[in-house]
This record gives sequence, C-alpha cells and structure tokens, in this order.
Amino acid sequence: MRLFPRRHGKNKSAGGASGDAADRAAAERSIEEWLASRHGIEAFLEPQTAVTGTTMLLVAHDGEFTRRLVPSAAAAAAFAQKHTLPFYDAPVVGYPQRMRDYSRRQTLLKRQAERDRLN
Repeated sequence: MRLFPRRHGKNKSAGGASGDAADRAAAERSIEEWLASRHGIEAFLEPQTAVTGTTMLLVAHDGEFTRRLVPSAAAAAAFAQKHTLPFYDAPVVGYPQRMRDYSRRQTLLKRQAERDRLN
C-alpha cells in the first residue's frame, strides 16, 4: 500500500497511470525533503472525517507543520516507524502547543508585511 494515494477525480493526462506514479513519486520526494530539512519531528494521525480522508500531520521542533493524506492508519504508522518519528493519535493526545504558536507567529508576520507594504 502506497503512503501517498492517487487522487481520485483528477484529470488523467495522455500519460495515464504513469502520470499518477510520477505524482506519487514527487509527493514522496517532497515529504522526504521536508523531513531532511527539519528536526524534532513528530507524526500525528488524524482520522477520516466527512470532508477529508485519513491524514498524517508532521510537526517540526519549531511548530512548522505539513499535513498529508494517507491511505490508512497502518500506512502512516509504517512511515513514522521507517523514519523513527514519534507517532501519536491526534484525537487522543491533541495537537502540540508549538504548532498553534507557529501558526500565530506566521499570521502576525503576514500582517506586519502587509502593513509595511501599504506604508
């Protein structure tokens, strides 16, 4: 089972399935680069909802985060184990405060940049 599933409903190019494989390979490379460029990363499993499928949230030491759709909890757990990441069930343990702090800092920086641009 692949970690990054094919997106359903996506228009298929003339390349067909090879385009899907290339998309998955690119997604895997992207997440590998994200992991390599950060430290202190923890993985959080987010259950499927009415709006989204099962997702894995990766949170770095400074609170920066990325979220990826995964085919199953088992696939997310295997990914975390492969990369020796602590793995948590988000509904059970909640989200780390550093993630909320990071989001707040980014919002403040964007507002300041907008103010600077207007002045």
